[in-house]
Amino acid sequence: MAVKAGDAQTENSTDLLDLAGQYGPELARRAQEIEKARKLPQDLAERLSADGFYAMCNPPEYGGRGESPLTYVRAVEALARADASAGWCTFIATTAAYGMAFKKSAAVQTLLNAPGVITAGIFAPMGRAAAHDRAGVKGYRINGRWAWGSGSQNAHWVSAGCFISDASGKIIPDDDGKPQHISPILAASDITFIDTWTVSGLQGTGSTDFQVTDVFVPEERCVQGFGSARADMPIFRFPAFGLLGAGIAAVALGTARGALDDIYDLAVDKVPAGTTSALAAKSSTHRDIARAEAAVRQGRAFFLEAVEAAWVAAKDGDVPIALKRDLRLATTSAVDAAKTSVDLVYELAGGTAVYRTSPIQRRFRDVHVATQHMMVKQATYELAGRLFLAQPTDTSQL
Repeated sequence: MAVKAGDAQTENSTDLLDLAGQYGPELARRAQEIEKARKLPQDLAERLSADGFYAMCNPPEYGGRGESPLTYVRAVEALARADASAGWCTFIATTAAYGMAFKKSAAVQTLLNAPGVITAGIFAPMGRAAAHDRAGVKGYRINGRWAWGSGSQNAHWVSAGCFISDASGKIIPDDDGKPQHISPILAASDITFIDTWTVSGLQGTGSTDFQVTDVFVPEERCVQGFGSARADMPIFRFPAFGLLGAGIAAVALGTARGALDDIYDLAVDKVPAGTTSALAAKSSTHRDIARAEAAVRQGRAFFLEAVEAAWVAAKDGDVPIALKRDLRLATTSAVDAAKTSVDLVYELAGGTAVYRTSPIQRRFRDVHVATQHMMVKQATYELAGRLFLAQPTDTSQL
């Protein structure tokens, strides 16, 4: 019987999710190594790229597997269940490659199709891009310093948000008086890293600062219009900022599920001080385990529902504002639910969880750092609430 294109994608998606699960034992075994290095070991980054995780949502002509957003979040979640930093670097690489693909140029297509290419990126416009011609090639002279460079030390190419400026660094507004945003794609050789990444959680993501000084980037490697520059395929009609935020929720949910795995192993043998029965036998444990399970399952259910609804709409055409709203709301809600679940597990584990040798304390630190990302801050609830109440709202980053 002939295999339909949609069936083939389902089979490929299953293969990728199975493969993500297969990484679990190694990532768990190497979690301390990853944290101590304060970045993902290069061999892991290279294998994750070679196995198709680092550009999974891109269409094949732009170096990817053409996976759906649902497969993307489930794959990141599965990796984060073993190690949150590995899941985080995967979501960053995936969304960076996706963002680069909005530039329909031969140069970007070529770099994304290079075997084993690793990408990273920062959308926030912390740099300046001044128009410049070099030997007849139009482009921009880039200067700036960026924070939160997750995965950038592993990458071959890094996109870095800039405002278009004049030669002195003064921002040049568009015709409506608004700053103009552009994301040049920088070669790794042009980047200088500044070691700032000594942090409480997600330590293995290598999210250190980096800077460039007077680097020329040709126009064909500069992305303008992230999320709006093309709509010729469903993945490019899917809410771009929603895809970015969804990776954070996937990491948080995977971290919470991993913490529950840990407490189930611990509770059987741990006898809390001053008691004679195992943690698993106590009624208070039963109550809080149930609360932790309910929190993560509820958050995950709304999250996957919102991702699927937006994806179904993107396959047919434009995604309505209401579905974009739900996606951002579900993403932030999922992160909050994951935090609640991990906090309950951490408290149940008692003194065991304060030691660096405990995976529960690492997951506690990791999930609390994930909550600090601007895409899942509490202001998301205000944004969604305004839309529910039909109040005037800036929806440009939905």
